[in-house]
Amino acid sequence: MRHSILARCWFVVLSFLPAVALRAQAAEPPAEALERLLAESWEFDLREDPLLATHAGDHRFDDRLPSLTLADVRRRIAAQRAFLAQWKAIDRAALSPADRINYDIYGQLLSSELAEADFQMYLMPISNRDGFHISFAELPGDSRLDSTGDYEHYIARLRAFERYTAEHIELMRLGIKAGLTLPQITLTDWRPSVETHIVTDPTKSLLYAPFREFPKQIPEADRARLEAAGRAAISESVVPGYRKFLLFMEKEYVPAARGSIGASALPRGREFYRHRVRKFTTLDLSPEQVHEQGLAEVERIDGEMRSVKDKAGFKGDVAAFIAKLRTDPKFYAASSEELLRHAAFVMKEIDGRLPKLFKTLPRSPCGLREVPAYIAPVTTTAYYSLPTGDGTQPGWYNVNTSNLPSRPLFELEALTCHEALPGHHLQLALQQELGQLPPMRRYAGFTAFVEGWGLYSERLGIELGLYRDPHSDFGRLSYEAWRACRLVVDTGIHYLGWSRQQANDFMAQHTALSLHNIRAEVDRYIAWPGQAVAYKIGELQIRKLRARAEEQLGSRFDVRAFHEVVLGSGAVPLGVLEDNVNDYIRSANATAAVPASNLATPSSSP
Repeated sequence: MRHSILARCWFVVLSFLPAVALRAQAAEPPAEALERLLAESWEFDLREDPLLATHAGDHRFDDRLPSLTLADVRRRIAAQRAFLAQWKAIDRAALSPADRINYDIYGQLLSSELAEADFQMYLMPISNRDGFHISFAELPGDSRLDSTGDYEHYIARLRAFERYTAEHIELMRLGIKAGLTLPQITLTDWRPSVETHIVTDPTKSLLYAPFREFPKQIPEADRARLEAAGRAAISESVVPGYRKFLLFMEKEYVPAARGSIGASALPRGREFYRHRVRKFTTLDLSPEQVHEQGLAEVERIDGEMRSVKDKAGFKGDVAAFIAKLRTDPKFYAASSEELLRHAAFVMKEIDGRLPKLFKTLPRSPCGLREVPAYIAPVTTTAYYSLPTGDGTQPGWYNVNTSNLPSRPLFELEALTCHEALPGHHLQLALQQELGQLPPMRRYAGFTAFVEGWGLYSERLGIELGLYRDPHSDFGRLSYEAWRACRLVVDTGIHYLGWSRQQANDFMAQHTALSLHNIRAEVDRYIAWPGQAVAYKIGELQIRKLRARAEEQLGSRFDVRAFHEVVLGSGAVPLGVLEDNVNDYIRSANATAAVPASNLATPSSSP
């Protein structure tokens, strides 16, 4: 999943509360203190990150972009510390079980963000495949454009882009001085994501799209004025902003990018990577433990791949089978349209079978679209984009149709299960609709849970009747091996001194991924330390908890009820998930232990 919202720092608490206010609030009942704290910090989040507010369906700040001066960054860090002090002052033991979950999640999010700030990660605000310069181009689809005022707000954001770019550049310049830059080896294909937006004719800009056709409710008298203002904003702010960023990247950043690839080479690098492993897994694991777990999983999956290869009737070894899968034209679409048709068919097939495994499904639909050409060469095979909180935009399953010989059809079922249904769309869209949760939980995410669910969903494809062809089942196993390899490769690169080639070779040996995808994936791990280990760790935890529930409940186990428990609290740390499942098992066992004669008989009265 590309995290255009999740990968931004969603959880930013944003203002100092005076010490007097802290003392005055100390006498509050713990539950009220927690409720107030969550409400105040969420309000600050929305004010300081207007893009988050828009996504969440709050349109008070639609005319603004975030301010990212160093002074703002320092103010936010100080605010986080002030909120953490309030959090620590609340008596957790006096809270209800539901409030304890909110308390624990809030504290974990806040502590993690403070740790990121301590390592000055705000000085590295982009990666080789994500950042403000990429997400800003998606503004037309992320904006509400139903009135003249909405268009004026959109234009104001276009006007703010040059300032927004300058603030990112200043942070990145400080990153250069601090030795906090991306590895140079991951910056070979950065130009298209910037040059695409440097246009001489503003009507050729992707950000001009809303002015091509106005909604019917926009008065005719306003349209010419709005269109002219949009063109001017693109010419006078958007294009100059991208041009300045191009020159900065070309003249300053890329030449200064570090030659090393591992996070251990950064200032306090080994400590930083240990933090990243804990942050992304939400568990107290060491890089060494993750590496060893990955090796064990790779070995297990290798055995299953040999078995499926035999079912396919292939006489050679697994390496020869993988070579055939990578080169046989019958496994590849001849056109972008053919690939999208296959993806759409798989989505619809899954959609009709979901009630077999789930009681509650999201109201928001999931659409299918191509990955934009300006980012396609350097991004993943597919990613998911969240629906907006006000219901005006659906979720999107974005499929990469570039370089078709690297997009095998035998992987498409597993890919769709992960990125769309029953994976990211089902989980994340449903999370946004859980009105009983505080907003910060509906719009925050823990990678181990979100991506763990995505990987677990690939396995659910078996229960949904997919993978009828052994080649597609091998594709599923290849995807599982890919995530197991991440445990080995990410820790190898960032903690154990592996080279880029060593990582590429390991992935090529143990997965059926195309070599193009392997190179793109390894560069992603290099540029985003620790994130890749969350997938397999999260999936293993969900599978472990399901096995526990199946064993302890026996014939009373209901997979739909289990999924209701897993998804019913939104994305949570894996420790909280384990507590939730254990509570479900105890409750189910207690209900079964009550004699039927002791159960209340429903009244026949109206």
